[in-house]
Amino acid sequence: MPSPQTPLVVDLDGTLTATDTLVESVMAMLKRRPWMLLQLLLWLLAGRSGFKQRVAGQVRLQAGLLPWRGDLLDWLRAQRAGGRRLVLATAAHESIAHAVADELQLFDQVLATRDGHNLKGAAKLEAIEQQVGADFAYAGDSRADLPIWQAARGAVLVGVSASVARAVQASGTPVEKNFARPGGRLRLWVRAMRVHQWAKNLLILVPLFTSFSFGDSARVGAAALAFFAFSLAASATYLLNDLWDLDSDRQHPRKKRRPFASAELPLLHGVAGAAVLLLLAFALALQASLGFALMLLGYVVLTTAYSWALKHYVLLDVLVLAVLYTYRVLAGSVVTGIPVTPWLLSFSVFTFFSLALVKRCAELVLLQQGGRTGAHGRDYQVGDLVVLWPLGIGASLCSVVVFGLYVGSAEALGRYANIDLLWLVGIGLLYWSARLWIKTARGQMHDDPLVFALRDVGSRVSVLAMVCVTVLARLTG
Repeated sequence: MPSPQTPLVVDLDGTLTATDTLVESVMAMLKRRPWMLLQLLLWLLAGRSGFKQRVAGQVRLQAGLLPWRGDLLDWLRAQRAGGRRLVLATAAHESIAHAVADELQLFDQVLATRDGHNLKGAAKLEAIEQQVGADFAYAGDSRADLPIWQAARGAVLVGVSASVARAVQASGTPVEKNFARPGGRLRLWVRAMRVHQWAKNLLILVPLFTSFSFGDSARVGAAALAFFAFSLAASATYLLNDLWDLDSDRQHPRKKRRPFASAELPLLHGVAGAAVLLLLAFALALQASLGFALMLLGYVVLTTAYSWALKHYVLLDVLVLAVLYTYRVLAGSVVTGIPVTPWLLSFSVFTFFSLALVKRCAELVLLQQGGRTGAHGRDYQVGDLVVLWPLGIGASLCSVVVFGLYVGSAEALGRYANIDLLWLVGIGLLYWSARLWIKTARGQMHDDPLVFALRDVGSRVSVLAMVCVTVLARLTG
């Protein structure tokens, strides 16, 4: 076992932070200048070191927002407090390495990629032996670090695979500390894909429900295909949105725990996962119908525009969210061939506009409780609540009014055997929408109203009761 005074050399990517700073830099650059994608491919021809140099010249990574390995960082601070010399040695560009060192104030020396010399594997070992000496311990995370561990006096393993751990032990290098790799990758992917959000896509079934066409097996089958196609496409856009929003999410009290923001899942895996999900989604959509596949393409384009640009504009973002909800109902109409009535369309727009404002107000209330004045990456201030409250409540009341007018219409009289029962549904809508806004005002609303509705007993009972009463109104005279 190495002496407590043996210098400890610490890797950056995958070790000190679970993320890859080069990938982070590329994504940050493309977010600001997406037209440089082709230039990136040309830069790769200059070699990895030259590529890093050019990327570093275009973007300055915010070291303060990187997701650190908290348990390792605490241990390193204790080692430094005990007088141990710490050295940061990384294949990342020197501009990133020095930014990290300045942020953490832990390291006595920094070794990094510079001047066409990529500090990885054997090159890193050579630099360590020249600058630190042969007597050192090394903290790393990957198989590429094996030559360095074999030459070191001690090994600190950070999230390594079982095979790498065995290889280090077989080399005879004493393992000073082993920080285990977090488990539960499947659970992380379920979170990243927002599988719980698939419930939103049940809106595709609304035309079936309002027309009471669940006995038509062909339409039900087409709607089922459409549901899964929309769900997979939505999950793909969630992955891309999280990759796009890394900086904003890392400054949000809840969103910073998302799998990509916290670097529990690699960023490149997110890109690959989104591509696979989109391919599966369009394969299913084409099985349903060409018209629906085009609707799905429109949804992907609109939600991508929202993620990249539209969500940064006050009120425009909530209008787009309302449109995206209503779009699902329209997609259900296309795939089933059941037309959407003006009543359903107007009711949907007001309801979903209100829910979008619930989402935005819930986020602002959370920021207000945390003593902050505005949302990072969005054009909203806590003071906007005085406008957003009445706007959202007014939209929810408008949806109830539209429903009431529908109950008195000739169309409803011809569709329901006992139209008077629908007034109970109207009362249920009034109660449920008011409940959402009261919970929002109290700071008890989740930043996603759907998640709240799924977890809240009162919401579940209210929605189930309204569905049951609607069915009774159709069947009982």
